[in-house]
Amino acid sequence: MKLKTVYVCSECTYKSPKWMGKCPGCGAWNSFVEDVIGEEPKNAPISPRRALTARMGEQRATPYKEMEMPSYIRTATGLGELDRVLGGGLVNSSVVLLSGEPGIGKSTLLMQISDILGQNRKVLYISGEESYGQLKLRAKRLGVKGDNLFILAETNINNILSQAEKIKPDILIVDSIQTVFNERIASAPGSITQVKECTLSFIEKAKGDGISVILVGHVNKEGSIAGPKVLEHMVDAVLYFEGEKQQTYRIIRAIKNRYGPTNEIGVFEMTDVGLEQVENPSEMLLSDRPKNMSGTCAVCTMEGTRPIIAEIQALVTKSVLATPRRTSSGIDYNTMCLITAVLEKRLGLHFSTHDAFLNVIGGLRLDEPAVDLAVALALISSITDRAVPDDLIAIGELGLAGECRAVSGLDQRLKEAARLGFTRAVIPQRSYERLKGDLGIELIPIHSIFDAINVLRKIPNSETNK
Repeated sequence: MKLKTVYVCSECTYKSPKWMGKCPGCGAWNSFVEDVIGEEPKNAPISPRRALTARMGEQRATPYKEMEMPSYIRTATGLGELDRVLGGGLVNSSVVLLSGEPGIGKSTLLMQISDILGQNRKVLYISGEESYGQLKLRAKRLGVKGDNLFILAETNINNILSQAEKIKPDILIVDSIQTVFNERIASAPGSITQVKECTLSFIEKAKGDGISVILVGHVNKEGSIAGPKVLEHMVDAVLYFEGEKQQTYRIIRAIKNRYGPTNEIGVFEMTDVGLEQVENPSEMLLSDRPKNMSGTCAVCTMEGTRPIIAEIQALVTKSVLATPRRTSSGIDYNTMCLITAVLEKRLGLHFSTHDAFLNVIGGLRLDEPAVDLAVALALISSITDRAVPDDLIAIGELGLAGECRAVSGLDQRLKEAARLGFTRAVIPQRSYERLKGDLGIELIPIHSIFDAINVLRKIPNSETNK
């Protein structure tokens, strides 16, 4: 077989005989990676993907009124947190891509759900990275019983599909897609061509046999899923498994989901016996909150339909540098800079001579505008060294003029805050006018950031320094 080297764009799979800085196909910069391809011989065996298409036969267009809903459309994984992210469970004939940093717990999670799904369904677990002994060792530690669970340590796509035809599983798990290869393709496993072709084979297997497929995807040094960008477009759902390795908590979030929401999250805790669900993340995030300390403020954020109480911490200190430092974790850096600029312009607080550090406890990332007011109060509390009361929560969006704007889902946020023991809430005046009924918490409506700082000033020092 004659081999040749080409450069393939990881964004649009455009091919070029030489490396280029900018892709002429999609305009992406520094997206070309080297790949080796070979000409297919005339007597080459038919590819698994083409064989599957041939077996399915010619498809015809079906009138919408003749289409029928299958008897079951979703299969619950047994882990409520994962089902919440998926929209209720694994959809029949769907392909899910699960990605995350090495060692974050992807294989552990999949082994656990394999055991649960194996109680009612037939599961085939493909491992291209571990031997049978290593898999058995992990399964024993997790307490896996192995009912209806089949293990295959294989990387050849032909052998995998052949075993799948014999076993006929309901769930097919591939760990990972970057290790699977098609022997008809000359490039190495994990290359753009190999990943795309093998993924297409699994997709057609899922659609043709009506099974659910879960693919594990590696991430590159930039944090993106390794392989072509088209990989994310090909599958039905893309899940990110994230968290700090030094911490025990893990978060699953969906960035694409054709059959469910993309704004839900699932929270897990890594233990000695595997991943355990955290059904009440708010209590977990507030468990070690310091009392009567400046620079902290609680906020309620909405992750899909779930309200979560998070703690925002700020540290503002006198800078010895010509350009003060700004560090943000869990809050967008530009959002932090914008809020500090508003506070300096409108309230006269001199952040330009201070270093500012912002952090969201627990590894959460807060992206919605409703956290602006809590960020502002945490920064004000730190620079003035005046603590925000422990029983006070702040919810609202800030404008460049310092005005406090309304947010959505406020009644649900306030009920969650009241349930966790908060007695006062600073909210936008516009949202206050729309609320109905007693929510079990004292409401402090404000029009702007000027009213918010006045609220802190009216609180006696004895109350903030108990």
